[in-house]
Amino acid sequence: MRRIAFLFAFVVATFGEIMSAQAADNGIVTVPTQRSVEQAADKLASLVEAKHLILFARIDFAADAQRAGLAMQPSQLLVFGNPRAGTPLIQAVPTAALDLPLKVLVWQDGDGRVWLSYNATSYLQARHGAPAELIKAIDGIGALVQAAAAD
Repeated sequence: MRRIAFLFAFVVATFGEIMSAQAADNGIVTVPTQRSVEQAADKLASLVEAKHLILFARIDFAADAQRAGLAMQPSQLLVFGNPRAGTPLIQAVPTAALDLPLKVLVWQDGDGRVWLSYNATSYLQARHGAPAELIKAIDGIGALVQAAAAD
């Protein structure tokens, strides 16, 4: 019986590690916050404004779902950027426009925890084959998200 329990624990641990590695490999960076979705989205929007970036859109998926007669956890997508940073990148690699302007999803999971998720710039660089010097112009998204998530 111990052997079966050990084997089961080993398989679960190994499978869990494999799944975590796959999740980390998808290019999505997810940061926890103690704020509500609304508070974290508001904080991110104010940081975007303070950095003189353009907030192109703020999509409230839960509100849209509610208008359609559906229910979902709170979830907002903020789309923002700076044409001076993004345009040279898109000029060099037109497919980068699929991922620009930058986006941050602020969402609540089924357990009530709130997260901010975004595409890692290293992933975007690899995905589009973009030159490192042009990626530097959008690399500040990590610090922005960390600041929005902080208490």
